[in-house]
Amino acid sequence: QVQLVESGGGLVQAGGSLRLSCAASGSIFSINAMGWYRQAPGKQRKLVAAITSGGTNYADSVKGRFIISRDNAKNTVYLQMNSLQPEDTAVYYCNADIRVLDGYEHDYWGQGTQVTVSS
Repeated sequence: QVQLVESGGGLVQAGGSLRLSCAASGSIFSINAMGWYRQAPGKQRKLVAAITSGGTNYADSVKGRFIISRDNAKNTVYLQMNSLQPEDTAVYYCNADIRVLDGYEHDYWGQGTQVTVSS
């Protein structure tokens, strides 16, 4: 069993900052990609940022404002969100591509954390 537990969401005014965290735990052998997605009401879930050993990838809408980072020793991924705007309001989901102890690779999701940006 693997769990992804997110924290750090909340309510912030436009121009403010928030930092999301997502910790993976359980029968983990190795973690490949980790990332953050978001889903606004009535819209599809979309990639915000991802990180692998090869580098990072960002949605155009967050480039220059959001920074994704990872602590491999803690199996944790972070999303530093700066200059937040009302259009960033969404439920943010952590995602990880994890190889578990039985050797199989699976895609896991966190439970989601609400980020609300007021104007």
